Amino acid sequence: MHTRRDEIRARALDDLRRFEVVMDGHFDDDNGFHGALYLNAHQLFRYPSTIWRVAQDLIDIMPAAIIAETEIVAGPVIGGALLAHTLAGLLDGRRPLTRPPYSFAPFGSDEAGYPTLSPFYRRLIHGRRVLLADDVRNTGQTFAQCATLIEAAGGSVIGSVEIVDRMEATMTLDAPNVALVEYLAPANHPADICPLCASGTPMTTF
Repeated sequence: MHTRRDEIRARALDDLRRFEVVMDGHFDDDNGFHGALYLNAHQLFRYPSTIWRVAQDLIDIMPAAIIAETEIVAGPVIGGALLAHTLAGLLDGRRPLTRPPYSFAPFGSDEAGYPTLSPFYRRLIHGRRVLLADDVRNTGQTFAQCATLIEAAGGSVIGSVEIVDRMEATMTLDAPNVALVEYLAPANHPADICPLCASGTPMTTF
């Protein structure tokens, strides 16, 4: 028996195919791994109405406890920050008037591509409960790095959400994770032993 959650996820997967989010080639995932498939969720961000619907779908399948506990939605640039901002806005629009507003916090990125958190947002996060958001979860490394920054700032991570989970996380948080779509993609490989590199397959750019 299909539930409404199943229907939402099935529709979201159709959207991924329709908007050509799934790409084949040779990709550097910017996390030390290479792969033959790239889930380009940025395609969904081209049209604001589409990401609003995707964010609303995510909210509709999120456990009520996560929604109730969340005070700040935070995400890494670029896709995670855009999704986090949209989620925070939609959550704030449906909150009871007696509840404090939801806030948003973006992570920056240093020269090596690792997440950073500005002093302003470190102060905002101190003592607050944070929901992490990203467009795609690959190895889970980005969520783990962001969680470390949140905890160092005195905040607590109460969950993570993403549009697509590639079902290959090697690092997980001690908090619930919610994916709109679970997509089992071909295995990624450490860049130094990548078979695509060994075969001379050129890197795909877009």
